[in-house]
Amino acid sequence: MKIGVIGIGVMGEPIARNLKKAGLDVTVFSRRPESCEPLREAGIAVAASAAQAIAASDATILMLPGHKEIDAVLGRDADGRIGIPVEGKTLVLMATVAPAYSIALERAVVAAGARYVEAPVSGSKTPAQTGQLVVLAAAADPVQLDALQPAFDAIGKRTVRCGAVPGAMRMKLANNLLLIASFEAITEAVHFAAAIGLDLRQFLEMAQAGPLANDVLRMKAPKLLTDDFERQAAISQAFKDIGFVCDEAEALGLWLPAARTNRVVFGEAMRRGQADEDVIGVIKVLRDGMPLTADA
Repeated sequence: MKIGVIGIGVMGEPIARNLKKAGLDVTVFSRRPESCEPLREAGIAVAASAAQAIAASDATILMLPGHKEIDAVLGRDADGRIGIPVEGKTLVLMATVAPAYSIALERAVVAAGARYVEAPVSGSKTPAQTGQLVVLAAAADPVQLDALQPAFDAIGKRTVRCGAVPGAMRMKLANNLLLIASFEAITEAVHFAAAIGLDLRQFLEMAQAGPLANDVLRMKAPKLLTDDFERQAAISQAFKDIGFVCDEAEALGLWLPAARTNRVVFGEAMRRGQADEDVIGVIKVLRDGMPLTADA
């Protein structure tokens, strides 16, 4: 299989490396050409444009920050039509976007003569590096997913098939509601433990020996002990995703108090310029004693 990866960053780079390691023919493109140089040195082909990457590939993964970047790469016009050649190709959206946007993008891709697959992934930097992501996949025809399974196996430990679009995106939002609440709860518990005078190392060792021990706690504990805010999962991504959750909930008339509170907390971190920090950076907001707004 010839596979392209558009968007070479925290997630796109290790995904491309793992696809190459699995023996797939990989071509990459980034809006920041310098980010592709380590991959070029690893023997991965680097395209000069998104159109060139798509032309060189049977299927192309889009691992981009959001709607605006996806539209720019695909050259979508004011009417949503795709402006670069994609006929006969498969576009695989691995970014997390609003379900309504994914539905619209599927229509545009099909109208351009191509196939569309949703495949957002659960996991951050470390699982991406170790090929332990969980792939959530949806497509109009399951045969499209069968063709992509070797690529999914190269980057993930499990593929969950979610029916038709936007089933995978909705599954990702429900998962991220749980994940973001976990990030905030762990951070808040550490903040509380420090404030009441506990030994934080002992507290976190106790937590990891108890019923709530999990991979999230294992990854975040050493970072919280040292105020290490280097990004694994970015505050900007958490804020974007919890916003999608809240939008979906509001459209359905659902009350999700934890989601609404986390939108406020992560939004305050964004306002303070912490977009590129790891999610545990919200502990700075907690330490400053930010009062929650009425929106929460």
